[in-house]
Amino acid sequence: MSDSTWQGQVFERDRLVRLLQEYGVYAALIVLAVVGVALDSSFLSLGNVRIQLFQVAPTLLVALGMSLVIGTEGIDLSVGAVIALAASVVPLYLGYGLPMALLVALLLGAVSGAAGGAMVAFGRIQPIVATLSLMIGVRGLAEIINGNSAKPMTDSGVLSLGDKSLGGIPLMAWIAIAAAVVVGLVVRRTTFGHRLVAIGDNRPASRLSGLPVRRVLVTVYIVSGVLAALAGVMIVAHGAEADPANQGLNMELDAITAVVVGGTPLSGGRVRVLGTVAGALFMQLITAVLTQHNVPASYTQIVEAVIICCAVYASQERGTR
Repeated sequence: MSDSTWQGQVFERDRLVRLLQEYGVYAALIVLAVVGVALDSSFLSLGNVRIQLFQVAPTLLVALGMSLVIGTEGIDLSVGAVIALAASVVPLYLGYGLPMALLVALLLGAVSGAAGGAMVAFGRIQPIVATLSLMIGVRGLAEIINGNSAKPMTDSGVLSLGDKSLGGIPLMAWIAIAAAVVVGLVVRRTTFGHRLVAIGDNRPASRLSGLPVRRVLVTVYIVSGVLAALAGVMIVAHGAEADPANQGLNMELDAITAVVVGGTPLSGGRVRVLGTVAGALFMQLITAVLTQHNVPASYTQIVEAVIICCAVYASQERGTR
């Protein structure tokens, strides 16, 4: 094989990988929708679409925050526990009014995120270790606050947040869409977004060039915590109960999956917000299709694991960030 032929094959392979990274999740989403309709003509009915939007909204919120963290070459394993904590405090502060309950929940999410960001930025602790410790501690705090038992939610204001629709689309989905637009604009159009990507691409060089690395890292984790807390409020509103022992479980894995499938590399240096949205929808529809056809949850987990491995392999194929 001549050098020119070999180089041509390498070029074609790299081009294919780039296309998969850029558009693979959208093509997979379309194929999945077609398969879903072929198996069940009501798959894209208004009622089923609304159900899927209700289900995906909290995951999308968490995934948006996770995409920013991963963009800095980090990870946030505490988001599921933050969801449980936010869900736990909402019933406790409803006596002071719904705005106060929401404010406290979001504030606790910000504090949790700041703690994780401080450990990473100032303590130089590996993100996976820092946020793992937070995940354990925050989950325990949520169970202590709520008495380690589920509490029913009866406040009409909270319940309306979980059930209300605007234009046929759940309010929860509108909130997630608005968050996606804001995060996308921040990443693409602001100095903060450019710094975030630069830090993920090469942190030592960013530090030497004078970028406020610590401030950006702490801010990113705070945003992740706030979005996770907002997701917790949505979950408790839609589920009509606060259950810290079960709410938010494995949500960090769902969020990471959506981000990776959406094309954001775990090596950092890039954030694909629209891809994250598509990734969250894709994983939700995969679960919906398999569940509707009585596929056991254990098999669903295997399918998701294969998808994650393929997505990570594709993102690393070129050996670039």
